[in-house]
Amino acid sequence: MSMSEGTDGARGTGERLVVIGGDAAGMSAASQARRLRGPDELEIVAFERGRFTSYSACGIPYWVGGDVTERDALIARTPEEHRARDIDLRLRTEVTELDPARGRVRTRDLDSGAETWTSYDKLVIATGARPVRPELPGVDAPGVHGVQTLGDGQALLDTLARTRGRRAVVVGAGYIGVEMAEAMIKRGYEVTVVNRGEEPMATLDADMGRLVHRAMEGMGITMVNDAEVTGLLTGDDGRVRAVATRDAEFPADVVVLGIGVRPDTTLARAAGLPLGEHGGLLTDRSMRVRGQENVWAGGDCVEVLDLVSGQLRHIPLGTHANKHGQIIGANVGGDYATFPGVVGTAVSKVCDLEIARTGLREKDARRVGLRFETVTVESTSRAGYYPNASPMTVKMLAELRTGRLLGVQIVGREGAGKRVDIAAVALTAGMTVEQMTALDLGYAPPFSPVWDPVLVAARKAAAKIRGSA
Repeated sequence: MSMSEGTDGARGTGERLVVIGGDAAGMSAASQARRLRGPDELEIVAFERGRFTSYSACGIPYWVGGDVTERDALIARTPEEHRARDIDLRLRTEVTELDPARGRVRTRDLDSGAETWTSYDKLVIATGARPVRPELPGVDAPGVHGVQTLGDGQALLDTLARTRGRRAVVVGAGYIGVEMAEAMIKRGYEVTVVNRGEEPMATLDADMGRLVHRAMEGMGITMVNDAEVTGLLTGDDGRVRAVATRDAEFPADVVVLGIGVRPDTTLARAAGLPLGEHGGLLTDRSMRVRGQENVWAGGDCVEVLDLVSGQLRHIPLGTHANKHGQIIGANVGGDYATFPGVVGTAVSKVCDLEIARTGLREKDARRVGLRFETVTVESTSRAGYYPNASPMTVKMLAELRTGRLLGVQIVGREGAGKRVDIAAVALTAGMTVEQMTALDLGYAPPFSPVWDPVLVAARKAAAKIRGSA
């Protein structure tokens, strides 16, 4: 393998933008900058260590489960399409070092091993997040898979095609864990989910997570909570054969790790760039890295402002990454844009169960010193007399005295999940639960009861706040 080192010194007459990371934030930034500035004004060089660009990692569980039949359906824009727009996109090229003082990055061609320094006038860091992969015996054994990239998804599908057994163990019960449990069920596997927490979906309060637990078991998924994985056991052939906890062993022909992700900020840390409490890069509202004039960052590698708590959080979602990229591209391209923050909205499903949340959980509110009331209501997705009306549970948190909405969690069947958007808008606007009761929402029996379930919760919360005043 060649370890020769050179300098990428070819420069046009304009500025050079270097982008690290070829997915949502990075390529959105590159594309938006290109819309604003032509190739004579701004040369754009993007480095991506994988083989794919601008793809939906969120769609991988649905590809594995067979809902999406073709891998390429998850790719929004191919490398060739980016290059056709005068973006010098270099695949299989890993950035190994940042040198902000001299305005350059060191890269390694993963095929040849050749190393090169590339100078920049402006830099975008969009290195994303890396899966949590615990240091456990057997974690690197054949048959153990993460699902962060398209390559990971393909490797898992290849394993499923070769594996004779039909027992799958999913480690972790967050978004990826429950979605991969569904994918394995659809593939005809017996599925066990091993979860360290009290209930699945730690982004919910435990009482709402319990509803998810019951529904998953009703779908034939074995749910094991309060279980710490101590190792992955292998057979004589070296392949994984079981997942071990302190109390039990769970046979497995394939294991999927869904433990979560952390910001991939190894390069930024080594370069002395500012990181927050959760390990993500710190930026200003324009997504410029704090203390750096010509360096921006976005996507899963940054921390963002939570508009409800006023604290910084790490929330790795494609919705945020694409917005960050648009804002960075606008600022790099000479326009002006800012990212105000988030309220923490997320929605997921396992089989026909929809799971949604926005704002703060009870422990989030307590952590930042807020006092609050909670209400939980049972309602239906449609008018009760209309065919196929399905039950849903809505939990709402409101600040004591002020009545300001703090958070909403929803668990239910078809039609439940996207109702969280009502609460997300209310949170962003800083509405009180009393104000929410007057929202003029659409109504017809096929779509909701006369009082939408979110508004039923708001009415109950408003009454509780008035009673506690």
